[in-house]
Amino acid sequence: MSKRKPIIAGNWKMNNLVSDSKKLTKELKSKLEDASKDSLPEIVLCPPFTSLVTTGEEIGHGGKMRLGAQTVDWRDSGAYTGEVSPLMLKDLCVEYVIIGHSERRMYFGESDERVNNKVKAVLNHNMIPIICCGESLEQREQGVTDSHVESQIKAALKEVSNSDIEKLVFAYEPIWAIGTGKTCDSQEANRVIKLIRSVVASLSSKEIAEKVRILYGGSVKPSTIDEQMAQSDIDGALVGGASLKSVDFYGIIKGACQKSCGCK
Repeated sequence: MSKRKPIIAGNWKMNNLVSDSKKLTKELKSKLEDASKDSLPEIVLCPPFTSLVTTGEEIGHGGKMRLGAQTVDWRDSGAYTGEVSPLMLKDLCVEYVIIGHSERRMYFGESDERVNNKVKAVLNHNMIPIICCGESLEQREQGVTDSHVESQIKAALKEVSNSDIEKLVFAYEPIWAIGTGKTCDSQEANRVIKLIRSVVASLSSKEIAEKVRILYGGSVKPSTIDEQMAQSDIDGALVGGASLKSVDFYGIIKGACQKSCGCK
């Protein structure tokens, strides 16, 4: 059994008003009330920027959940209308930041270079990047999944030190399985995640790569999490739609909990 502590991260995307975020966080806290912190995976909530303060207040310090953000700019300040800096996130006690999500790449032109800049900025401010990578349906059909994912990882880690690589979290998200209801076969997802780990090892060391946690993200549900977590190299999930319902997200948390500690 892997000694890597699983992570279940909920990406709420552009959903939830402040009141909705508060309600959802309270519901999750209630469901987790009887579980010991040590028995749980790391649970990360990534609300929209407008709900970071409220969600962080509900989570509290030293609780069973952690606060994450969905993106960030790499610059600390300046005339960049509409952007949010890593300093601003750190000021709100954000611990994790999703970087390079496929929707950021697809809809907002986020390049590999920007991903790399953001990774270094987030690390510089002592937060943990969740670096996303993955292929489109067209790329999969062309047989370039492995080379594409490898290029994304290498670009993201340019000029990142081994000591920082050890802190990173990656998320493999086959783009064709996000929000479509389709799920990548668990064994195939595990194969690609093993590839990611091997690329990390080639850029640092095998020992460091074995410590890095790599999540699966692509229409994760309570009904799929057990099979996904049974794989050798899948260390958790980056959850989209299912993270918006406390009962579904809690079901996914329980699936990860069983891998790490055998709790029911």
